[in-house]
Amino acid sequence: MTIGRILIADDHPLIREGIQLSIRARHPGHVVDVAGSIAEAEALIQRNGAYKLLLLDYELPDANGFGGFFRLQHLLGRTPIAIISAHDSEQMVATTQAVGASGFLSKRQPLDATIAGIEIILGGGRVFPASAGPDTHIDMLRKRLDSLSGAQRRVLLALAGGDLNKQIAADLGVSEATIKAHLSAIFRKLGVTNRTQAILMMRPLLQPS
Repeated sequence: MTIGRILIADDHPLIREGIQLSIRARHPGHVVDVAGSIAEAEALIQRNGAYKLLLLDYELPDANGFGGFFRLQHLLGRTPIAIISAHDSEQMVATTQAVGASGFLSKRQPLDATIAGIEIILGGGRVFPASAGPDTHIDMLRKRLDSLSGAQRRVLLALAGGDLNKQIAADLGVSEATIKAHLSAIFRKLGVTNRTQAILMMRPLLQPS
């Protein structure tokens, strides 16, 4: 009997399989799906629906910084998401907290520590390094991002990825006029006047150093 599903999105097979096997051993009633990209993770979520937890590698090839996180967060709603990364600077961890993740698990730590963190998150807790603290600037950017509609957020993420209006319109299945209308609303809500300013404003949130 399947109790729930957990999704691991990581393109490093050894890390992905090690976590997958450990979770299966501790939670035999759970299905543990794996993906090697944001696109694969999106397809699994759209096919399977609800997940109890997403473990997300920050550095997936199509992630575009935290852009991939926001794409999957939009699909998963309240499902907890934990970032897994070897890029564990204080700014990275603080940004992970600010964007609403449930935890940050460093790839530099032993597998046992990672699994222990996963258990805490599955139990409804949050897991971050003790030295991490909130970043007020990142928190302000997150609030501005939250003011955007789902469609506007997708347009902004595509913009940050370097896509042109025509490409964005084709990807979303809408007209270029609709994209222009979304951009006008995005600029107004962010308090900027053009796409360059919008990208520069959101860069600390999408791609922390």
